[in-house]
Order: sequence, then C-alpha cells, then structure tokens
Amino acid sequence: MKAFENKDTGILTSLDFKLKRVRIGYWIMFGVLLAISLSFLFPAVWIILSSFKDVKEFLSTPPTLFPHSFHPEKVIKVWSKMNISRSYLNTLIVSAGDMFFAIVVNGLAGYVISRLKPKGANLVFLLVLWSMMLPSSVSLVPLFMTFMDFPVGHFSMMNSYWPMWLCKGANAFNVLLFKSFFDSISISYIEAARIDGCTDLGIFGRIILPLSKPVVTTVAIFSFNATWGEFLWPYLVLKDKALYTVPVQIFRMKSAGFMMDEYVIVLLFAMIPLLIMFLLFQKQIMHGVSLGGIKG
Repeated sequence: MKAFENKDTGILTSLDFKLKRVRIGYWIMFGVLLAISLSFLFPAVWIILSSFKDVKEFLSTPPTLFPHSFHPEKVIKVWSKMNISRSYLNTLIVSAGDMFFAIVVNGLAGYVISRLKPKGANLVFLLVLWSMMLPSSVSLVPLFMTFMDFPVGHFSMMNSYWPMWLCKGANAFNVLLFKSFFDSISISYIEAARIDGCTDLGIFGRIILPLSKPVVTTVAIFSFNATWGEFLWPYLVLKDKALYTVPVQIFRMKSAGFMMDEYVIVLLFAMIPLLIMFLLFQKQIMHGVSLGGIKG
C-alpha cells in the first residue's frame, strides 16, 4: 500500500508491513472495523430510504431496504401536518443559548482555574473533577426542585429555556477541556496585556478566546450536537406546545395519530441538521477528540 511505503512512525511502519503476518492482521482488523462502521450506519440509511416508501411497502414482510417506488411528496405532507418548522426554530434557540453558556461560562471557569489561580482554585478544580464521577441521575431531582422554586427570589424557571442553558453553563467536561487548552497558551501574552493595562476579563475576551478557536469550535459543535438530541430536560420543563423542541415534538407524536411511516419521516427531519453539521465540520469534530489530552 502507498500509505505504508515511507511510513516510519506509529504502530505499523513500512518495515512492519513487509511481513506477511502483519499484512494479514492489518486486513483482518480493517475488515472488523469496516463491519462495525457499517452496522452503525445501517439504521440511518434505513430511515432515509424508508422515508420515501408508501405505507404498503413500509409495512411489508419481509421488509425491503431499497424502496420499489419513491414518494417524496410524503416528506412535504408530514412537514406541513406536524408543523415541525416551529420545533426546528425552538431547538435552534435552545442550541444557540447552550453554545453561548457552554463557551462563556465554562471558558471563564477554565480561565480562572488555569491562569488567574486565586486561593482555593485547586480545591475548585478537584471538585469539578469529582463531579464528573457522579451519575447525572443524582442531580436530577435537586436541579428540578431548584428550577421549580429558585432559592434566590423564589421564582419558577419552568416552561422556559433557562434550565437547559444553565445546565450547559455548569459542564465539568467543558471546564476541564478549556482548562487543559488554556494551560498550553504562553503566559507571555497575558503578561504583555496586563502591562498594557488590560483587565482580567479583557484578557479573556481579547487574548484568550481568539487564541482558543480550536477548543471553542469543538465545544460549540459538541454542545449543539448534545442539545439537538436532548430529550429529558425539555420534556420535564417545557409544557407549552409552542416551546417544544424537536425530540419532545417527536415523542408527542405517539398520541397524535401519526402512522408509522410518517413517524420515520420525522426521524429523518431530526437527523438532517446533525448530518449537515458532520459534513461541514467533520475535521473539527475529529480534531476535538484529541483536545482533552493537551497538556500545559
């Protein structure tokens, strides 16, 4: 293979690939990984193809993968029947707020722990790490009670997007990600800004964030991806139909008299934004997987 002709780094080098047993093992592993990848892709491909089948073919036994006849008009019909455009807009609003809080609040927390380091910063960082070990179900009831009756001011956040936004602003993984990346930024930039009279908040906005585009992009993409598929908190908090997000709207379809083939079309609507995001930002997504290992 051309990829191994001049390869002298990594697990396999060009010398290793000359051995027959190494080539056999490589292709066996390649075949296994390819089969696993196809098994993950199959549900998405099935949903996309099944969206264009008529009802008879959709319910036929045995099921067919490729439709015998295409009916694209069903997509437009279901879109109008469900009025999913409103749910799309609601989900985009929630996603935008989540990305803002995930970047600004978690970024500030990582900046304080990484660069300002006030007294008690190490203890706070330790508590952040400990919080990652707790299952999310532990905090579900206390958070829900807090949103029902906020201790300061005694007001309710129910039937609004604030609970989702605030939860994204307290994400331990994002704090750790920002802190690890900020550790790699040279302290000379911060010292030069302080000599010029820049405040700590100004340094964060004018120096740190512009130098942190990779981690900011990664957090924004991961936040959007998580928000678009989030069901639990929107289902618990949102009671007004006009505020429903896409996952909640899909769940409510079960009691709205929709046919199974129409339900699959709505699943296609939910998949499209994530597919577009992956196609546009696949390089940033794959690069973001390695950001957590950055060391100062």
